[in-house]
Amino acid sequence: MKYVYGPVPSWRLGRSLGVDLISGEHTCSFSCIYCQLGETQRKTKERKVFNSTQDIIKDIENLPGVEFDYITLSGTGEPTLGLNLAEVVRELKKRFSKPVAVLTNSTLMADPKVRQDLSNCDLVIAKLDAPNETLLQAINRPAGVGLSGIVAGIKKFNQEYPGKLILQVMFLEQNKDQAEALAKLAKEINPVEVQINTPLRPCAAKPLSKEEIDKIKELFKPLKINSVYDAPKPIVEPLDEQQTRKRRPV
Repeated sequence: MKYVYGPVPSWRLGRSLGVDLISGEHTCSFSCIYCQLGETQRKTKERKVFNSTQDIIKDIENLPGVEFDYITLSGTGEPTLGLNLAEVVRELKKRFSKPVAVLTNSTLMADPKVRQDLSNCDLVIAKLDAPNETLLQAINRPAGVGLSGIVAGIKKFNQEYPGKLILQVMFLEQNKDQAEALAKLAKEINPVEVQINTPLRPCAAKPLSKEEIDKIKELFKPLKINSVYDAPKPIVEPLDEQQTRKRRPV
């Protein structure tokens, strides 16, 4: 299967069946220092159709019987770069009763069309790793996108969105001293949950310890908090090991 992968064991979403709108060269509006896929091969903020909805749905229709909790749009790049995001979500909802989630780096949320496309999803997990421009450039290395636009886009989306917005923050050495500032931003955004993450999968960045993450969690109260160290992961068998490892190397 070229566009569908997993299910993968997700600490956030249980058994997560992935749908990859890009499914090719690693394409993103960020090149995060902790990305498990390594350096972004094609860094861009331009939206386009990378793979046709028809081709993606063919994969879906050939899906054998498999148990999963969520259908998650993620994979080899930033899913909101796909111009057919909303179309694919509509087709998924016609075929499955399971909720549809999107993992986004939040860079395009300032665009009203992107916010409209995302509004079709049941759950949106939006990334925010930096409380200032210096850290955004150091950690996420964006493609011509500034922090003020990212934060404004997330806030605007949360005001409009009928579903559940979750904020994900990746903590590492570079931003751990700014946890209080990130918690302040999170409280301004007021998501239904904050997911506190640190890179436990092999990558170029080192994770923080459970003790460090536990201290950081306290700063985000009274918001609902979920941590990568606290959440259980289900045991699942992927449909296609090779296609899954392209998106989840370990």
